[in-house]
Amino acid sequence: MTGRLSVSVLVIVACIMCLLSTISIYRAFNSVEDLDLDKLWQTAPSGGWKPSSAPRSNWPPPPEETNGYVRVRCNGGLVQQRSAICNAVVAARIMNATLVLPELDTNAFWHDDSGFSGTYDVEHFIKSLRYDVKVVERLPEIDSKGRTKKRKSYQIRPPRDASPHWYATEALEKLKKHGSVYLTPFSHRLAEELGDPELQRLRCRVNYHALKFKTHIMELSNAIVNKLRAEGRFMAIHLRFELDMLAFAGCFKIFSPEEQKILVKYRKENFADKELDHEARRAMGKCPLTPEEVGLILRALGFDNNTRIFLAVGDLFGGYRFLKPMKDLFPRIDNHSSVSVMQGIDDTTKGLLGSAVDYMVCLLSDIFLPTYDGPSNFANNLMGHRLYYGFRTILRPDRKDLAPIFIDRERGRAAYFESRVRRVMASTNVGGPRWRVPKESFYTNPWPECFCQTPARYPADACPADDALEPLDDGLLGENGGRAAASNRTEVNSGPDDE
Repeated sequence: MTGRLSVSVLVIVACIMCLLSTISIYRAFNSVEDLDLDKLWQTAPSGGWKPSSAPRSNWPPPPEETNGYVRVRCNGGLVQQRSAICNAVVAARIMNATLVLPELDTNAFWHDDSGFSGTYDVEHFIKSLRYDVKVVERLPEIDSKGRTKKRKSYQIRPPRDASPHWYATEALEKLKKHGSVYLTPFSHRLAEELGDPELQRLRCRVNYHALKFKTHIMELSNAIVNKLRAEGRFMAIHLRFELDMLAFAGCFKIFSPEEQKILVKYRKENFADKELDHEARRAMGKCPLTPEEVGLILRALGFDNNTRIFLAVGDLFGGYRFLKPMKDLFPRIDNHSSVSVMQGIDDTTKGLLGSAVDYMVCLLSDIFLPTYDGPSNFANNLMGHRLYYGFRTILRPDRKDLAPIFIDRERGRAAYFESRVRRVMASTNVGGPRWRVPKESFYTNPWPECFCQTPARYPADACPADDALEPLDDGLLGENGGRAAASNRTEVNSGPDDE
């Protein structure tokens, strides 16, 4: 008993030491004086952690004969679909099934028909996962008495956030009985916390290695990044100030009566009927930041009007009058259509493809600032990818803490405005390793499962022989893009659209 108690105490002490170490990394910018631009333009402190999603225990390859075929239909925006694809691969692994190339519901949301093969490199996807799951491009036909006929799939609606046990029992039973199952819809159909770190690392291998955009998307993204970086460092901002998000959030009063009618109508048609008070919602930090508020935050942090900014934004609701205050503060603002890099850019970057280009430019930017983050949306998943891609700086405004400061300013109480903003921003995470907090998505923060440490403080954190950083540089961006990104990284080794 004494021996067991001693072991338990040692484990607890080790966990506390690891937590304190992580907190010290997480709070690296927890003073106003320490929050300076030179540090913000660099990657966040890593504490020796680096990305690694290679298996660290026995991980047998998929057998030649599987239990059948799994089809999935991924709905939602670009990032929600990425999460669904990752979950589909994990589900197929759990069921020992052959995964049919996932279907993307692009026509319903984006009004285009790009599909998986029009967005991602299919050959790379299948090859990258060959040691994890078997993947086929289409459901094979059945040979019967010298004739071929279509194979039917038994349709299943998985529970939201289903556990691995559900896939290993109920779903597997249907698969063995019918030989092929069709899981639809397939958004948020696998729990975020799986308990098995190897399954979590499989998610990372899919998301950060296997899902490589088509060549023309990568070339366009790299051209835009090179154009922006030719004039120095640049910041990317995901400006979530669009009709669907504003209607979802219930943030109406800053708009004209006609615009409010549009928002109310959209909310009634697309979201649950619920009375929302704008002032109360804003005070709780539930409203997306306005473009002007984003500009004021950046000015308070010391960014000047020469700062180069890339905006990832759809159709800005309310028009140019809402962008103008930010543009007055920061005139060097561009988006993927205004950066002139090649002919036919407008045709190339519509719908899902435009979102893919925005994703890559935001991933490769020196600083990324989201104005609204929610479960499985574009910004949250990008933050996880930026952690994995070398702890690239993230400025994540705490809307709840900033709300009273902006409200005071609007009411004429602007004293100490900039210092109050700086104090809030100084206490937020800037992209370094940290524990996932309750309800935080694994896709937002895949630490520590998908990272390793050199030198390792504890044996479980030691890096496997296969370093995942090198294939990321060479595979994610392509040979030239990967080298360019690596040269610009300073510390790599130390509801709405998607809701």
